[in-house]
Amino acid sequence: MQRYCTFWVGSHFLGIEVEKVQEVLKFSEITPVPLSPPAVRGLINLRGRIVTVIDLRRRFGVQKNDTTSTNQMHIILYDDQDSLSLMVDRSGDVVEVGEETYEELPDTLQGEARRLIRGAFKLKEQLMLVVDVDHAINFQAENDNSR
Repeated sequence: MQRYCTFWVGSHFLGIEVEKVQEVLKFSEITPVPLSPPAVRGLINLRGRIVTVIDLRRRFGVQKNDTTSTNQMHIILYDDQDSLSLMVDRSGDVVEVGEETYEELPDTLQGEARRLIRGAFKLKEQLMLVVDVDHAINFQAENDNSR
């Protein structure tokens, strides 16, 4: 059995392995970083540590909606070098899944969203897409000039 921290970005129900998540926080004030890639929302101060905030809404190409920044959450990730925050629309629960519920990527997932997902697990009520964290945070190597 594997455990995943779940959350939503737009209509996507997503998960990241619990071992990669340090904590989940309510929205914190973000300081913008001039000339940063579009997906880098800025920086937050987390108990004296500077944390880069990556906006998963922008990474997935999800259009803006009624979600205000104060409703959004930060998924703080463990990282060997720096701390990172994935900004998401709202957090979910920790779910436990077995390999027998694993599904290949759905054909309906297109574009950048397809590259950001490693696979999916079929849960009782919905499909949980598993985020490829390495791809989600290493977008600088890609040609991300979509400002």
